[in-house]
Amino acid sequence: MKVVFMGTPDFAVPALKALARFHDVICVYTQPPRPAGKGYQLRSSPVQKAAEELGIPVRFPTTLKSVDEQIEFQELKADVAVVCAYGLILPKAILEAPRLGCINIHASLLPRWRGAAPIQRAIEAGDKQSGVTIMQMETGLDTGPMLMKETVYITPTTTAGILHDALSEIGADLIIRVLAEHPTPVAQPEEGVTYASKIQKSEALIDWTQEATTVLRKILAFNPFPGAYFIYKEERIKVFEAVVEEMTTTEKAGTLIDNQLRVACGNGTVLRLIQLQREGKKVLLADDFIKGMPMKRGEMIAI
Repeated sequence: MKVVFMGTPDFAVPALKALARFHDVICVYTQPPRPAGKGYQLRSSPVQKAAEELGIPVRFPTTLKSVDEQIEFQELKADVAVVCAYGLILPKAILEAPRLGCINIHASLLPRWRGAAPIQRAIEAGDKQSGVTIMQMETGLDTGPMLMKETVYITPTTTAGILHDALSEIGADLIIRVLAEHPTPVAQPEEGVTYASKIQKSEALIDWTQEATTVLRKILAFNPFPGAYFIYKEERIKVFEAVVEEMTTTEKAGTLIDNQLRVACGNGTVLRLIQLQREGKKVLLADDFIKGMPMKRGEMIAI
């Protein structure tokens, strides 16, 4: 098939590479290069880099609402457009331009977690499973009929990074199967709809008044980005791994209850911190971390 691929982050790269092996990817749409790093130099998206390595033409319009952009897209005469974490809204004229329309790779088991951050929100909510849904796109937000699904289980130690990588590979496999098998679309059920709002950096501050299990879910959901953190001696400390202890405490939430980074949480629950990172430093295991930054029993971690 003649395929247009529309995607931006690392998550979309395996799907692009898979499509390039089995189909004629005639053009890639992605977000434009943006300033990044200490020097704020323009940095291409992971999808743009992959497309250029594959020798595929790349376009990065800032909007698809203009008539000129829509005409250019229509002139590609694609059989299908595959969309994966692209970042722009597709107007009706774009959705209807390819012969088979636009198909989306979405990182959740729809209709649960429509929207921008399904991976993080699933972990944060304590879901036992996630997955990928391939759906036919329409004008609503992730509301289109489903073509294929695959489920993966979320373990008590699954981070957003681990789930991201697993679902990325599953999405690449499923889109090839969908284009080969042409499954019958199935409407999404009306019940069970939830929305995965975009992650805000302000959410990453840990609230120790929550129970330890809830705090742990946030740590896992925000690993690797943006990184759940607390404030200690006016320094931001990120936490990437922790474990809920089978013990209780009467200490106030946010108090270190020993010298081994066990922290009092809501309702007397306790969380032990395993991997931490100071600003501008490497991620360290707790024993190594406290050698460089001793944190002692009775001290409060800012809430």
